[in-house]
Amino acid sequence: MTIIVTGGAGFIGSNFIFHMMKKYPDYRIVCLDSLTYAGNLSTLKSVMDKENFRFVKMDICDREAVYKLFEEEKPNIIVNFAAESHVDRSIENPGIFLETNIMGTAVLMDACRKYGIDRFHQVSTDEVYGDLPLDRPDLLFTENTPIHTSSPYSSSKAAADLLVLAYHRTFGLPVSISRCSNNYGPYQFPEKLIPLMIANALADKELPVYGEGLNVRDWLYVEDHCKAIDLILHKGKVGEVYNIGGHNEMRNIDIVTLICDALNKPTSLIKHVTDRKGHDMRYAIDPTKIHNELGWLPETKFADGIKLTIQWYLDNKEWWETIISGEYQNYYKEMYENR
Repeated sequence: MTIIVTGGAGFIGSNFIFHMMKKYPDYRIVCLDSLTYAGNLSTLKSVMDKENFRFVKMDICDREAVYKLFEEEKPNIIVNFAAESHVDRSIENPGIFLETNIMGTAVLMDACRKYGIDRFHQVSTDEVYGDLPLDRPDLLFTENTPIHTSSPYSSSKAAADLLVLAYHRTFGLPVSISRCSNNYGPYQFPEKLIPLMIANALADKELPVYGEGLNVRDWLYVEDHCKAIDLILHKGKVGEVYNIGGHNEMRNIDIVTLICDALNKPTSLIKHVTDRKGHDMRYAIDPTKIHNELGWLPETKFADGIKLTIQWYLDNKEWWETIISGEYQNYYKEMYENR
């Protein structure tokens, strides 16, 4: 079995690679990543020299290069994590999101059609559903919730999802899609809420919180997410969408306060800043379908997962400090170009 993992030098993609290589030592894993600002090759240091692992620096929008890789590797499965994913950046520069998230997905699926695969899996987001009201905790996103996007980022992901389903219906491409809630855990790029607050708190810097911090997110420990995708690849139905949620709803302000308490830092570091444009109020996923069909449930309670995450960032300061300084972007040249 050969699996191409796009965006595998990013947060969730790298954790997925670690999960798959540990569970399936006979699988060949090919990581394709363009190493934009959020891709960090040093994250994959522990697997770079494994015989059943290959890293390829490549943009999924580069059709010629993608086709060449498919010819070389003859993959069975494609798992597409590659995406521009930060909402704030999509508001500043929507174009790159449309190019990578939509056109890049199309290039990958065209390669799948040309060379043949067993499964193309698209990793999506609950943000394609828009948001839910704070005063209706009974409402949850299901796979049948209408798409109702709020940002250029979520719109680009929704467009990619629709394109994936269209390729399945029109061309018979064997596809599946997963839509997950907010992930957290090791190796998350420190522009996202939890690692940013940990890094800033440790440096006694201000902790910027949008608005009053009342926005609610459903938090999913990254390892649980990887296990869910693994199940979908091996047991999920072709042509289906699966929602992956953590049953861990938390307000942003409560998470920041929790991090302050865990690190013995004063909450006076919290600074409320102007809210994001079109900021969604609440996300909450109903994972009943994946539970009923595949037996998946999140295993990690937020109280446990956040402790593990904080401890990981304390134990791996060098990893995120090099990102903050920008030095991590030199790692590819130093460690890989001469390999």
